[in-house]
Amino acid sequence: MSENSASSPQEVARTTLSRSDWFATIAGLSANFVSIGLARFGYTPLIPALIDANWFSSATTVALGAANLAGYLIGAFAGKGMGTMLSNRLALRASMILATAAFFGCAYPLSVSWFFAWRFLSGFAGGAIMVLVATTVLPHIPVLRRGFAGGMIFLGIGLGIASSGTLIPALLQFGVRETWIGLGILSIILTAISWFGWPAFTPPSTTEVATGAEKAKERIALRVLYAQYALNALGIVPAMILLVDYVARGLGRGAEIGSVYWVAYGLAATAGPIVCGYLADEIGFRQAYRVVLALQAIAAAFLAFSEHWLVIGVTAVILGAFTPGIVPIVFGRVCEIFPHNYAAQRTAWGRTAMAYALFQALGAYGYAFLFSHTDENYSLIFLCGAVALVMALLADFALNVLMKRFR
Repeated sequence: MSENSASSPQEVARTTLSRSDWFATIAGLSANFVSIGLARFGYTPLIPALIDANWFSSATTVALGAANLAGYLIGAFAGKGMGTMLSNRLALRASMILATAAFFGCAYPLSVSWFFAWRFLSGFAGGAIMVLVATTVLPHIPVLRRGFAGGMIFLGIGLGIASSGTLIPALLQFGVRETWIGLGILSIILTAISWFGWPAFTPPSTTEVATGAEKAKERIALRVLYAQYALNALGIVPAMILLVDYVARGLGRGAEIGSVYWVAYGLAATAGPIVCGYLADEIGFRQAYRVVLALQAIAAAFLAFSEHWLVIGVTAVILGAFTPGIVPIVFGRVCEIFPHNYAAQRTAWGRTAMAYALFQALGAYGYAFLFSHTDENYSLIFLCGAVALVMALLADFALNVLMKRFR
């Protein structure tokens, strides 16, 4: 029996969000805002300032950015267990507190290991939140409004990116330490807003038994999705980490101009989940993912081969929009694979997020190593991202070949 059919007729017919629905959706938005939008993406526009302030060397600064992704990986693995042990509500609250504390910890660069630990913990919180937030909130939302609510939840990532691109340059006028503290204060506010919005329980789900052939198709489709999402992670990491530094130092245009591109990246990110959700409604999640992968690959390739300001701006917009935009598409794709099994959706989404987190962390460290051992060759890093995205697109076409065995 599907998740949808498990709902009462009154629940299925309801098209408006109740007060508690809105509070839960805003809580999810706030969690993504803090733990990913600010904690992860807020680091990118800070890289030139950290280097200029002599907090760390350029290679160390880039590597410390990867610490957040390593923490995200562990958090994605631990998220489901945290929800089981503490309840999803308490786990989400604890994760937001941890992400907030990390901003204040990063304000004091006592040592590389100290800074690494706090960046790691902020990533851990983000990974746990990513695994738990959608499966905590969306079961409580009316069926006909879950697409909207899902877009709103993941919109928090884009809003965080946009805020980091506008707020951080303003805060940097007061100093690097003051910038970290300012981000921490904003996170305290958002944590307080979300505190009572989390649902107190998770509704039970019912399942129906699939045939052997159906199970085989599900396994194959899910494994291909794991591979695609992992490659997608490798594809977006270069711009995520190096876009501002590339413009500021690589092209010699300064941190202020670099921040302008990051603002474009962030503003596009606010529209990404909504645009991708609409696209998926029109052509389906699988076809939408193909389109998004193709556009990302083209953008990453142009970023590798062109230094023209307009080309960089367009690629920043494309990559910015799809960085958070792919999340609801992939979540929807998981639901397509298991249309009648909510419990399987939950498990598969957690594993998909883990695959993404693993290759995001591996990619970040690999790119940091390559960056430092190729005389800071930005073009090579961006090209590696483009190749990964092309491979992700090809994996989807390989799925067609595999599925013919079951026709």
